[in-house]
Amino acid sequence: MTVTLSPSTRAGRLPLAAICLGYFLVILDVTVVTVAIPVIGTELRAGMTALQWVVDGYTLAFAGLLLFCGGLGDRLGGKRVFLAGLAVFTLASAGCGLAPAAGALIGARLVQGVGAALMVPASLALLRNAYPDRESRAHAFGVWGMVAGFAAAAGPVLGGVLVSAVGWRSVFFVNVPFGLLGLLLTARYVPAPSPARDRSGLDIPAQVAGALCLGGLTSALIEAGTRGWGSPVVLGGLALSVLALPAFLLLERRARAPMLPLGLFGDRRFSASAVVGVLLNFGFYGLLFVVPLYFQRVQHLSALMTGLAMLPMAMMPMISSPLSGRVAARTRPYLPMAWGLVIGGAGLLGWLVAGPGTGYRALVVPMVLTGFGTGFTMPAATAAIMEAAPAELGGAASAVLNAARQTGSALGVAMVGTLVAGAGVVGGLHVAVIVGGLGFLAAAALSVTAVRS
Repeated sequence: MTVTLSPSTRAGRLPLAAICLGYFLVILDVTVVTVAIPVIGTELRAGMTALQWVVDGYTLAFAGLLLFCGGLGDRLGGKRVFLAGLAVFTLASAGCGLAPAAGALIGARLVQGVGAALMVPASLALLRNAYPDRESRAHAFGVWGMVAGFAAAAGPVLGGVLVSAVGWRSVFFVNVPFGLLGLLLTARYVPAPSPARDRSGLDIPAQVAGALCLGGLTSALIEAGTRGWGSPVVLGGLALSVLALPAFLLLERRARAPMLPLGLFGDRRFSASAVVGVLLNFGFYGLLFVVPLYFQRVQHLSALMTGLAMLPMAMMPMISSPLSGRVAARTRPYLPMAWGLVIGGAGLLGWLVAGPGTGYRALVVPMVLTGFGTGFTMPAATAAIMEAAPAELGGAASAVLNAARQTGSALGVAMVGTLVAGAGVVGGLHVAVIVGGLGFLAAAALSVTAVRS
């Protein structure tokens, strides 16, 4: 007899709690260092370029290895890969907190990104295995999406509190006890799916080409903000990405057991969900990057007050993501995905009121709408792409979605950094929210097209 777990029972909540705890730490560390950067720069005597790599080195390793790690989870088993990733992430977090200089901190952040890339694709495959029926799986994805949205928006809030109360090293040390707890819960309560025995081999050449493509693009975007688009470093990264992409596609077409079966993209639902992932993170993470700068440099708030000021945006995913999961359980996921993108797009465009003399009350509504819409979209997009893929390719499908989202994050942060450098904080914020808001609305139109298909 097969026992179906439900997120509403104690037995069903424990696997969900274990998986979401590790995932919370992964997403939190994308944004938690934002408000800590000025203090890190002062104490470690780090220049602006080094500080940018402290923030973006994590995303670089995360995005560049997601496809590789998704295939790894399908072949070796999601639970084994998730546990390995959480262990690497926890150890690297301790290394970040102990770092004596900026170079050591950057290195530890890169290792953190490796651990994150191992965990995230495996987390979705584990959820899919633990909650096999459609309704319980939709609820689980709703909680998973809530965790993602809350962790992303809560990063600056928690970072501000920790930096002000304890110091910047606590931003990383806080991961250690929760990482150990996640290891214990996962080992004991999360059921292990069987690896795909018919997909032997790791398709190493294609994995290298894929990592070079994403790594070249991401690093070029990171460096463009300070070096300029004409820099040899930036042009070299872009050239590497352009050359590696066709090599990756060719190798995958010829591979007997491809890491990323390209036939997945023949399904319009799958392709649409991947594009939505890019546009969602492009707008949201670009905003998360510039809002702390706006509050600290334009409104002259402290790190602690900046974190508290962002609470309305941080709290909304806790409400909207579970709601989205319930809606998706009763309807197709593309409808809540479209509505979430429209609401989030309206919130992004609402930031056009922000200026040097703008009162805080005028910014609450844009923050609420942005946080609610983003949180409402995440679980629906996750459910859409996982339902469009065969069960045996769950890790690869999860890797595609998360690689798309992290690539969107890198694009958004790079764009906003370049805009702020050229037009100032307020001018850069205005252009960024116009581009991001229009991207949200375009993604909503794409979701409607997927419904019709």
